[in-house]
Amino acid sequence: MKFSRRPVLLLAFAVSALSAHGQTSVPVSRPVRPIPAVAHVVIISVDGLRPDKALQANMPTLRAMLREGTYTFWARTTAMAITLPSHTSMLTGVTPAKHGIYWNDDLPFSQPVYPKVPTVLEMATRVGCVTAMVAGKSKFSTFNKPGAITYTWVPAGTNTKDDNDSVLVHAVRIIEENKPDLIFIHFPDCDTVGHAKGWGSAEYLAQVEKTDTQLAAVLAALDRAQLRASSIVILTADHGGQGLTHGPDDERSRNIPWIITGPGVRKGFDLTSFAALTVHTEDTCATACWLLGLPQQPYFDGNSVDEAFVHQ
Repeated sequence: MKFSRRPVLLLAFAVSALSAHGQTSVPVSRPVRPIPAVAHVVIISVDGLRPDKALQANMPTLRAMLREGTYTFWARTTAMAITLPSHTSMLTGVTPAKHGIYWNDDLPFSQPVYPKVPTVLEMATRVGCVTAMVAGKSKFSTFNKPGAITYTWVPAGTNTKDDNDSVLVHAVRIIEENKPDLIFIHFPDCDTVGHAKGWGSAEYLAQVEKTDTQLAAVLAALDRAQLRASSIVILTADHGGQGLTHGPDDERSRNIPWIITGPGVRKGFDLTSFAALTVHTEDTCATACWLLGLPQQPYFDGNSVDEAFVHQ
């Protein structure tokens, strides 16, 4: 039978976790995972990666993931198709109307503002998972509610950003030293070059190819940490782009890649084989929840992509 998307029962034993902020969590019951071989989930977002340019570029790492896993190059991001709202939907499983993040900058609020519903990182942390976020833009600190993520790195300051190389250094360190159950990695440089040189430029294509080498380095870190065989890796994006920008109601902004590899995943399978299926960015959160044994929340707009998994 196919892996079920129904909420799983919780184990009766308790676990506790010490966060990177020095706070000890209360004991919680840890959920049973539906695919026992899956111990880790890695979500990688390549900011501004347009699917057709990924296919045009020389991306051997991405192509290997296509052979090893399940994919679609016709996934859809939020109608807003801008970085912070789209990533919030990716990590919360709901549209901006529910999570409430409509802006795309660090805003000078008198108090921190977080999404109205928890991210998958927060939900996993609550049940004793070790979680991590490494992001190349300071505005991702909106996900770093106290106690919500075990290990976090974002650039310091307001409305600042760093590059893929810095993200890679911190992601590799966390993977090798902390072996998180769930890690979210955000690579910003394709978006940076798209805004500077254009999504159709030679410079953008070159950056896509450079990013592929950084994806390879993440996978190599999983190998060194002896996590690769027990890891699901989801590679996706928040939006595409056109000209020097991206935004609402433009197909070149709204189409994104969605690739998944790891234990229990169909090999070399194109999700467009299912005519009625369109993967949405909110499905990333729902799929990660399912893999970690977390319940599908009744308010979710996304669904776990059951079609990506083999029959048992």
